[in-house]
Amino acid sequence: MTRLLSLLYHDVYVDHPAESGFGGAAAERYKIPLSDFEQQLAGLDRVLARAPVLVTGSGGAVDGEVPVALTVDDGGLAYLSLIADRLEARGWRGHCFVTTDRIGRPGFLHKRHLRELQARGHVIGSHSASHPGRFAACSPQEMLREWSSSRRVLQDILGNDVTTASLPGGYFSARVARTAAQAGLEALFTSEPETRVREISGCAVFGRFAIRHGNGADYPARLVARAPTALYGAWLGWNAKKGLKALLGPGYPGFAGWLAAPRRRTRP
Repeated sequence: MTRLLSLLYHDVYVDHPAESGFGGAAAERYKIPLSDFEQQLAGLDRVLARAPVLVTGSGGAVDGEVPVALTVDDGGLAYLSLIADRLEARGWRGHCFVTTDRIGRPGFLHKRHLRELQARGHVIGSHSASHPGRFAACSPQEMLREWSSSRRVLQDILGNDVTTASLPGGYFSARVARTAAQAGLEALFTSEPETRVREISGCAVFGRFAIRHGNGADYPARLVARAPTALYGAWLGWNAKKGLKALLGPGYPGFAGWLAAPRRRTRP
């Protein structure tokens, strides 16, 4: 596969973002109300010429239009309770990337859920073991341990090889991909908003376009339809954030949480 347009979701909720996945203001920026999610799927259905594809390895070349993939990070309960049924109602399947240290904890998928989702046709992949905040800042040994441990846990649960993963936190480097390949992974999704597929040490590296709270019902469809304002807006926003991450270093997660936290109004 030489090009792929991948959409990056995190969690979906009915009443409150805390229903599924990681907590905190920074995480909640990426959580989508169910009503918004349903409208976004309807918009995608109108523009997609074929069902979203599944990636389980490096794949091969795809001719013609750029295929689309749907991915969901973290391994929150919403993938089973809200997301999977709505994808399947349209004949679609997605990628469920799991933070394996969180399996079975409140708000996260259990082992039996992962087996059920795989049986229903969804791809279960690694989202690392512990979800480091700055993965690219980890040592090579730590990176390899994160990928290898999470892959081993998932293979023990699912009973088959696991070769697909997504990067937590958005901090990517070539070393991240090299250690993923060393751990036996063949496909790695990043948060870089691009459709070009790269290969690093035998591991196919796919970019993704993140869907956040407040993006609007038509945003994913505009990305898939390749609207320049959507594509270039995502690229500009990501690169501005990447510059801020480089400037703030380990202080960025705290800053992002502060920025996302609701503010109390004060009288003038």
